[in-house]
Amino acid sequence: MTSILSLDPAWTATEPSGVALLQQSKDRWRCVGLSPSYSQFVELANGTPVDWKKVPSAGRPDVDALMGAARTLLDGEAVDLVTIDMPVALTAIRKRREADSAVSQKFGSKGCSTHSPSEVRPGEIGSALTERFRELGYPVATVETPVGSTYVLAEIYPHPALLHLLGKDFRFKYKIGRASEYWPDKTAADRRRRIVKNWRKILDELSPTISKIDLPLPDKTELEKMANTSLKRFEDALDALVGGWVGIKYLEGDATAYGDESAAIWIPPKPE
Repeated sequence: MTSILSLDPAWTATEPSGVALLQQSKDRWRCVGLSPSYSQFVELANGTPVDWKKVPSAGRPDVDALMGAARTLLDGEAVDLVTIDMPVALTAIRKRREADSAVSQKFGSKGCSTHSPSEVRPGEIGSALTERFRELGYPVATVETPVGSTYVLAEIYPHPALLHLLGKDFRFKYKIGRASEYWPDKTAADRRRRIVKNWRKILDELSPTISKIDLPLPDKTELEKMANTSLKRFEDALDALVGGWVGIKYLEGDATAYGDESAAIWIPPKPE
């Protein structure tokens, strides 16, 4: 059975990171693990269910612990593909890459330009993670990597991927930290309701492809009492799920590599 470990890493050690683990059985994919932090993913593999009311812990990624937890949840099977929403490359990242520029050129007019990486962000966190995955047999996938190749670390970017998933022409409004920019004339509570409604739209589109998604989004009553910071954990997990979906499209050959021989960002669909 084919599997995908999808990471939505924070670019610093002060924020938590979403993790999703998908497994294919026959023609159907299912989510076998989902969490808003590295530590909760490892705890899930040890038999502790994710507590979505608990504040997720921050920290650096422990690649060995994550891969070990994934193998446990996969009943001893190895991960076939790792997707990651963070700049990775075969060479040191010190400035904006060709991959970032290529995506921005293609999707900038749709509101989906990339952030510029630097020596500091993701910096040592990104380079250490990349090197450990390489040592474990998952080198960075570049434009020279045939689409669908397994045992690679494939960089993805959720924003343009969501355009394809949702059939949209412009960046989808689903980031809780930008809710006041999206709807400046609405109350904070109404903004939260709109954000969660959009999250449900994403889940509705993912569900035909991925079953058993355990992401208990808060209802209207709960939203009245919640702060925006308490909602970020759901967004991180959702981004990891979207990254897993991109991994599925990649394995199906339905994705394009934007970049060069040192790094690439994989975004569906395949080239026309």
